[in-house]
Amino acid sequence: MADHLLRALKEEGYGKARVEGMPHCDWVLIDTGDVIVHLFRPEVRQFYNIEKIWSVDAPHRTASS
Repeated sequence: MADHLLRALKEEGYGKARVEGMPHCDWVLIDTGDVIVHLFRPEVRQFYNIEKIWSVDAPHRTASS
């Protein structure tokens, strides 16, 4: 998926994208300057639980009593 996205970005004129994580492909980060794309393997995504970190009702974002 990362290779496909990088090819598409290059074809659209974003050929200078920075890429990290390709050797292992657990978590690949593609930085085009204006847009950052994160690609995870399912088990890595589950481990980091990104949706919970960014959810509105995350414990660290609620007011304490």
